[in-house]
Amino acid sequence: MIDKRTVFEIHRLKDMGFSTRQIARSLNLDRDTVKKYVHDPDIKSNSRSERPSKLDPFRELIKDMIAQYPKVKAPVVLRQIQDKGFNGEITIIRDYLRHLKEGSFQEPFIRFESLPGKQMQIDWGHFGSIAYGNTLRKLYALAVIEAHSRMLYVIFTHSQNQETLHRCLVHAFLYFGGTPKEMVVDNMLTAVTERVGAMIRFNESFLDFLRVFSITPLACNIRAPHEKGKIESSIKYLRYNFWPLRTFTDLDDVNHQVWAWLEKANQRLHQTTREKPVDRFVKEALRALPDPLPDFRETQTLKVYKDFGIRFDCNVYTVPPRLVGKSVTLKADHRTLSIYYKEKQVATHLRTWKKNQRIDLASHSEQVKKLKKKISMDRQIMIFMSLGQEAVDYLEKLFDASQPVKKTVDQLLKLNDEYGTSSLIYALKKALDHKLYGYGYIQNILYQEMTPSTHHQPVILKDKEHNSIRLARPNLAEYDAFALKRRK
Repeated sequence: MIDKRTVFEIHRLKDMGFSTRQIARSLNLDRDTVKKYVHDPDIKSNSRSERPSKLDPFRELIKDMIAQYPKVKAPVVLRQIQDKGFNGEITIIRDYLRHLKEGSFQEPFIRFESLPGKQMQIDWGHFGSIAYGNTLRKLYALAVIEAHSRMLYVIFTHSQNQETLHRCLVHAFLYFGGTPKEMVVDNMLTAVTERVGAMIRFNESFLDFLRVFSITPLACNIRAPHEKGKIESSIKYLRYNFWPLRTFTDLDDVNHQVWAWLEKANQRLHQTTREKPVDRFVKEALRALPDPLPDFRETQTLKVYKDFGIRFDCNVYTVPPRLVGKSVTLKADHRTLSIYYKEKQVATHLRTWKKNQRIDLASHSEQVKKLKKKISMDRQIMIFMSLGQEAVDYLEKLFDASQPVKKTVDQLLKLNDEYGTSSLIYALKKALDHKLYGYGYIQNILYQEMTPSTHHQPVILKDKEHNSIRLARPNLAEYDAFALKRRK
């Protein structure tokens, strides 16, 4: 026996042209039941009145449980009502739960079929995470289906951001060999930023992306999965047919496996169309891709720090040392990072999905070594190093801290002229003990603790270059060794 609302729905769908099979499937009824109520909607039950049941005092309580947890199971219900005095068997609970669920109303919808090349549907699915050493990266799958043929494409990523969505869609268009006229999306923020009833505001970046391909976006209504049922079914198919009992090493491995799986998935006999997607697919119905394709890589403008590295996605990637302090442009996909300075490519790195890593190209480290060697051969540097071991140690720390070595050494030598060598050596030693590297620290130590030594201004020569001449401090140990040798 079914209620009047269900009888009404049977006749409403019949008037709309639904077949008996379609009505039965939509309302979760038996086809014979549908035929019976189509023929006679006023059927009355001639069954005798039911006898009292042990379950009667608990029916309202069970209905409340179903309302709160629609998928609650009979053993759970039995445990709950046994505590309240029920002493019957689980079978009558199962029968009652089945009765309640069969009587629940499901809103019917009409399945529609698109013309070849007219529509694609897209959606994201979350598939746990992949470990890279101690780093866990979330794993997402973007599924794209050509609505007419059910031809499917899938690509896995570690992000759902705007640039990743665009890049993955370009991969899908290349796979299909063209673009559709329409694209159906749900209410993801990278596609829809706001909606009030039927009024929809699409994401401007997404619209700008679709404009290049002349694609019209269509957004599903909230909580209406049947409006993109083809892609919903594809995500479910991916989750239960591809995903179980597989292991993966990294993102590339996942994608290689899913693309191999797609070769078979698109060759299967589809349950709805009763055709193979690859046979039903009409490539010629799609629009041709623009040539050349725009660059949809993730793009950022980043500063080069003193360690000749840029910070991106929790890691440091190196660039040529000459770019320290400058801004460069980074363009990234899921495999590589390309770095540009003034539109010229200056570095390329393989992308790492670990975190807190420094990715250093050997050529960049070699350039730093050459630069250090070149600077160390400078005359002023040689004079500074002749002041003692503290000066040599401090110079090495200046290199490590990526300080402007030549400029700093020149300033330190002026402090040497003003305060004397012994005072400067004291300040250098104190700065080394406290790990303070830079002219300002040495100047502050000398200013607070030392008095400038009295000295007379040197004679000022006409040639300005001669006024800046400094001589290396002589090593007295060499003279002592020479004197001892003469005595022998």
